[in-house]
Amino acid sequence: MAAHRCRYLACLLLLFLSVILVTMSQETTLGHEQHATAVDDPQTGAETKQTAEKPTVEEKRWEETKVKATTQASDTAVLSKTQVNEDFQEELVIRPLHSGDIYASFQFRTVWETDFMKGNKVSHYRLFPKSLGQVISKFSVRELHISFTQGYWRTMQWGQPFIPSPPGAELWVWFQDSVTDVDATWKELTNVLSGIFCASLNFIDSTNTLQPSASFKPLGIGNETDHRFLRYATLPREIVCTENLTPWKKLLPCGSKAGLAVLLKSEKLFHSSFHSQSVHIRPVCQDRQCKSSSWELRQALNVVFDLHTSGQSKREWSLFKMFSRTLTEACPLASSSKIYIDVTDNPQEEQFELSPATPLLSQAVVLGDRRTFSVYDLTQQVTFGTVRSLNLMIRWKSSEGDMLRPLLHAERYVTGYGLQTGEIHTLMYNNHPFRSFPVLLLDSVPWYLRLYIHTLKVISKGKDNNPSYIHYQPSKDRERPHLLEMLLQLPPHSVTEVTVQFERALLKWTEYTPDPNHGFYVGSSVISSLVPSTVAMETNITMEQPLFSSFFPCKEESSYFARVYTEPLLVNLPTPDFSMPYNVICLTCTVVAVGYGSLYNLLTRSFQVEEPNPGLAKRIANVIRRMRGVPPL
Repeated sequence: MAAHRCRYLACLLLLFLSVILVTMSQETTLGHEQHATAVDDPQTGAETKQTAEKPTVEEKRWEETKVKATTQASDTAVLSKTQVNEDFQEELVIRPLHSGDIYASFQFRTVWETDFMKGNKVSHYRLFPKSLGQVISKFSVRELHISFTQGYWRTMQWGQPFIPSPPGAELWVWFQDSVTDVDATWKELTNVLSGIFCASLNFIDSTNTLQPSASFKPLGIGNETDHRFLRYATLPREIVCTENLTPWKKLLPCGSKAGLAVLLKSEKLFHSSFHSQSVHIRPVCQDRQCKSSSWELRQALNVVFDLHTSGQSKREWSLFKMFSRTLTEACPLASSSKIYIDVTDNPQEEQFELSPATPLLSQAVVLGDRRTFSVYDLTQQVTFGTVRSLNLMIRWKSSEGDMLRPLLHAERYVTGYGLQTGEIHTLMYNNHPFRSFPVLLLDSVPWYLRLYIHTLKVISKGKDNNPSYIHYQPSKDRERPHLLEMLLQLPPHSVTEVTVQFERALLKWTEYTPDPNHGFYVGSSVISSLVPSTVAMETNITMEQPLFSSFFPCKEESSYFARVYTEPLLVNLPTPDFSMPYNVICLTCTVVAVGYGSLYNLLTRSFQVEEPNPGLAKRIANVIRRMRGVPPL
């Protein structure tokens, strides 16, 4: 028994000594590694020294688990390097409109100096959303642009928006040239984006997907314009609601907890005349020489609050009345957080009064016009004042003043009678008094509207306007839509009308929507142009300028790029009377029930012959016969 105890104590002693030796060897190795790291990177070594003086929770956890110390040190170095290469900015632009409405535009910009395309597995995400980063790397996306819009932008009343978008959902993507099967990748990408944004993008298929040949050039860096890697699709009937706004806000570094995003209250945003939210991903230059590139994620939200629908009795706006909230702080992760108020038409405060006033003014070239803005920097505590809350207020003094008419405007409508033929009219307005400029028209028509392309007419000022470039791709039933692209020259101060006739097709009864009498939507026409301008436009992202003025690139000083969308069309198709099958079913079921019920009753019922009741004398005689043992009568 004593020998057994001695052996047990000896084993415990050997085990204790081995643990001590292993621990000392690990501490020695870790010390050499830290020394080597400090020699290779003095900044990291200095940070390690400062951290050693003030122990943190991470250090305590590292002391407890020394085996993982090397991995944690390398992760910290990579994380610190990633933080340096990321930048986040947020802006809010408020433009008072002459109609008494208010236009608010939010823009959030995240720039990350990384490369998803060289096979690098990016595992550290700080500001850039991981879900979109994985989408870029998995599907080899070069550019991605998606928007969800509720309402129609009234260009003649509100002017041009900073970032235009059509009603419904719009998605266009440029893929890398390494993608072998673009159609299959496009289909899988739409399904993934449908889950990310809680939208009906999974309904995008070959019947509503286009491959433009001239429109939608890349907005980022890169000269590759092989349109085989471009896909464009719209869902004009897509309804935008809170379930689309919530995942959009979750992509922001601060979410909706701090910064300008706290104003994004769904019940206020959707109680407006126009609402649009978009996500744009593209590669941009990091410096003037474009020696290094970065990935830019730009989230934009545009909303127009109507004076009458908001229930206000007087023309007075404030952040609290528009969003039911005020601002108390900027996003802690943002390097810049500013609010711009357009005061171009109010130099002497003749039309409206802005409070609290700010001495900071800024000028920027926006859509070919030099605008003046009052700037509120949320990163400065002076902006919030002593109450630590910012509630901007606009009080209108006068409703006089004319809005500058936009130089380019477009409309679209359908004419004709009956349910067999019709005609599509597209009107493009050039409001410039003496200059003409070219426009690129992209028109997409579903396959069930069969275009008569020989009836295509382009008329300007009563004369034929022959396009300098036409690309037409006919449709295939239940496979692809019509695609029409034309390059036109719009004369000065003119209206150019493009008309084409079509014939309505008869669908299968399974292809109709649940409400076929409502009609079928046709997507908006897209008009791209270099509109004349007298102001030079600088698009270098390294310059200090507002985000809303640098989205579309422009090289010419005498013009700026503009994209205009027309209204979507609502077309009625020959629709069968879907109530007739219901009536037939009811009548048939009634006849079958009556006929089959009678026949079944005859076949299953058993018939018996019932004898008549005997008389009283006969019944007495039968009783007597039974008593005597004689069979009854």
